[in-house]
Amino acid sequence: MARSKQENMKNAHLHELFVDALKDMLGAERQLLKGLKKMSQAAQSEKLKDAFDTHYQQTEQQIENLKEVFANLDIPARGKKCKAMEGLLEEADEIAEEFEDSPEVLDAALIAAAQKVEHYEIASYGCLVTYADLMEHEEAASILKSILDEEKETDQLLTQIAMGEANMGASSSKKNSKK
Repeated sequence: MARSKQENMKNAHLHELFVDALKDMLGAERQLLKGLKKMSQAAQSEKLKDAFDTHYQQTEQQIENLKEVFANLDIPARGKKCKAMEGLLEEADEIAEEFEDSPEVLDAALIAAAQKVEHYEIASYGCLVTYADLMEHEEAASILKSILDEEKETDQLLTQIAMGEANMGASSSKKNSKK
């Protein structure tokens, strides 16, 4: 964005932070695609596999939506490696390996790992929406709000799967193993 255009922007002091956070999330979403594939393959429940596969498709669209935000701001759509997402996905891999021999616990563990990712995304998109609102980037705010809403819906779906079957399976396996 041209310096003069940026100087006339409301709350321009947030611009660099906003752009950095956008780059971080573009990188994070790209990294997440690989992680969702792995989590889907590791999941035992068809419902959980479907949730991961659906979120994979949403993530692909979210990447396109982020590119649209960059285009609206006349900024090249370049992501950067997101260290937070990298760590969360490494943890998900470790969990999958640790519980691969306990299928009744594996899905609960995968959901916990996935919800950590979702909570990171919810926090990040919440900040981006706030920055966009403060700088009066209305179109960007609208796009980012829709992504935020999808992340919240995914988190709720994961909770429903956890409470409806995954955590119950994990708790019943503990009872059975104590007998």
